[in-house]
Order: sequence, then structure tokens, then C-alpha cells
Amino acid sequence: MANKPSNITAIVGAQWGDEGKGKITDFFAGEADFVVRFHGGNNAGHTVIVDGDIYKLHLIPSGVLYEHPVSVIGNGVVVDPAALIKEINYLRDKGVEPKLKISDRAHVIMPYHIEMDVALTKHQGSLAAGSTKRGIAPVYADKMYRHGIRIIDITESDIFREKLDKAFSFNQTLIKAFGHSSTLNKEEIFDQYIKYGETLKPYISDTSVDLYNAHKKGSAILFEGAQGISLDVDHGVYPHTTSSNTVAGHIASGTGVSFRDISRIIGVAKAYLSRVGQSPLPTELNGQEAETLRDKGSEYGTTTGRPRRVGWLDLVQVRQAVRTNGLTEIALTKLDILSGFSELPICHAYNVGGKQITEMPASLSQYRKAKPIYETLPGWGNLTSDMIDKGFKALPNTLQQYVKYIEDQVDCPITIISMGPQRHETIIR
Repeated sequence: MANKPSNITAIVGAQWGDEGKGKITDFFAGEADFVVRFHGGNNAGHTVIVDGDIYKLHLIPSGVLYEHPVSVIGNGVVVDPAALIKEINYLRDKGVEPKLKISDRAHVIMPYHIEMDVALTKHQGSLAAGSTKRGIAPVYADKMYRHGIRIIDITESDIFREKLDKAFSFNQTLIKAFGHSSTLNKEEIFDQYIKYGETLKPYISDTSVDLYNAHKKGSAILFEGAQGISLDVDHGVYPHTTSSNTVAGHIASGTGVSFRDISRIIGVAKAYLSRVGQSPLPTELNGQEAETLRDKGSEYGTTTGRPRRVGWLDLVQVRQAVRTNGLTEIALTKLDILSGFSELPICHAYNVGGKQITEMPASLSQYRKAKPIYETLPGWGNLTSDMIDKGFKALPNTLQQYVKYIEDQVDCPITIISMGPQRHETIIR
């Protein structure tokens, strides 16, 4: 076992999420035996386009669109059973039968978590993250309070009732303390979630053991991250983050698979930047320039449909992603969207009170004051399909220079170039 080469790859976000991880995961999933989510919930969304058909996924990994791999929802993911069952049925309606395993240790989003999410967001005001109101922060909080409810619990009525009594009372007290009224009925929740448990029971498994045994056999395992580095609850722009760890190191705790066995860690970055949610955003564009970029890139949230904030590429952010994830390489996406711009600014550092900084500050005060320091590179006009077919060296020199500049600034090779939303619009260097 120790001398066997590892066949485990991780794909994570190097920005704010929405970098194109779904497409990159889908590209690699055809050669994987297992595709695994390790954190987050249905607040994340991936859009995958296969042969012109659009699939919008929220909980089930992107590899579900291939027949071969098993899709795994790890213990670090928080699961809204209603949303998951809806997604399973959505795929079936599109002719896809999910080969799915759900960790028995994954925590369950309850109706009171969603109510609590609304109350919290109003309470947090300017320090809020722009929540999707899916109950993500409250369910992770309950997990840490140690009165969370796990997937296995909703298949065992006695344990579920014991836990629900405590968790329901606790959360209702907090919701009312925020001045919100609640019409939730504990008995109705109990009955509904027992039904969810019956529906999901065939998929529930000890996925840590499943993945361990698969790895011992030499199976190919692909980990799919949700969101991006700046939303990581420890390393991101706190408190404008999600409530889970988005970095590759969380794979170990979010799935029970040893981090030392991962041989390849791919960070996905867009050639520009987008953000759904509330926080400072140093390279943000406004006005017509933002509208043009947003419309060209179809920058609207997969989960919420909200228009995304957009800006120029921020290498201070990507530099942090390289370091904290231990990236072995970068997949650079949506270069086609920048076609037609005569000049392309890239932020390589911040000016904070007259001081130049090249790493993401922990200080929220500093980040609010950060002004981007740009290097402006020439654009590359329009791209054609034959350029993509011929490979990287057939691309315009100015585009190649754009790629090289990023590599030099963040000290990480860019080995994958995505030139469009479909699988075949991808260049491997």
C-alpha cells in the first residue's frame, strides 16, 4: 500500500466560488471511480453543459453525469433532505440515474435552521456574508454545539426524537430571541424527516470506509470542492465567508480520507473575478463595463439566480489559494469571455494606506481600505474553434503572455485552459 502510487485528485476553488469547478470536475470525472463532495451544502451550485444540455447541481457531485463513477456526499457536507431528493428526481427526469452514496455522518439541515438563517442575516447587518438562506451557518453551528442531527439519525426514530426534542427547543428559543415568530411544528417535522430517511436509506453508507477500501484497491478518486478560498471560514475574508472550510486540507476531516494520499490538487480560477454575496471586493467593476462582463460571462448565481458582482483578476487572492491549498496546478477558465477587450488589468498587489501588500490581510479594516495595484496587459481579440483544437501554442501570443504572467506572479503552473463551457472546449498543456 505504501509503495503504490496514489490515484487521488482534488479540485478546489481559488477565488470566491463560481470559478468553473463543475466543468473541470466533469472533465476529469470520466476517468474517476468516485467523485466526492467534502463540505458545504446546497448553498453551492455547479452548472455543467454536456452536448448542449444544461445540468444545474447543488449537492450531488458533477461526476454524476457519467455512467461509471459513484457520486459521494461526504460527512463534511450538510444535507437538506428535501433538496437532495428533489435533485435526485431532477436528474432522473433528465434520464440520469444517480449512483449515489451519502455519508451516514453528514449533518441534516432542518426547517428551523432556515428560519435561523434569515434571523441571523438581519442581525449581522454590514457584517453579513450575503447568505443564500439555506440554513448553512445554523446547521454547522448546531454541529459544533453537539446537538446536530445526522443522516443516520433520521433512519432511527427513537434517536431522532431524542435529538429533535433538544435541538428544536434550542433553536426556537434563539429565533424568538431575535424577535422572529415561528410557525414550525415539531411533530410535523418529525414525521416528514422520518419519511425523508426512508427515501434516502438505500443511499446511506459509511463512506469513509467505502473510500478507504476503494483507495486500497487503486481506484481513482476525485474530490470536488464547493465555493472558493475567500469563502473559507478560517482563511477567507471573515466574516463574509461560508461556514465550512473550502481548502483542500479539509478533505481529510470532511470525508475521512487521509490528506497524505492526495497526489494532485488543482485550483480553479476564472480569468476574471466574480462574487455572489456581501463583502469588500477590491477589483470590483461597476457600470457598463461590469454589465458587459457579467452578460458575456453569464454571471448569475446557479443557486439563487442573483447577478454576480464582477471584477478584474485578483492575484493576491489566487496567491493565497496556491499557498493554503498546496496547489500543484491551476485550471484557468473563461478566457473566451475576455475576448474583445483591448486591455486587461490584473491586480498583483494592494495599496493599503500607502503600503503595498501582496498577501491577503486578516484585518477587515485593511481589506476594506485595499486598493488594487494593476498591471495592464494587452487583449487578444477574438478566438476561433480551430485555435482550441490546435492547442495552447495556437492561441494568440497576448493570451499566452496573460497566462505566463499569472504563473509567474503566483508561482504555480497553469496546466488546464478552459475556453468555453463544454467538455471539448478545454486545452491541456
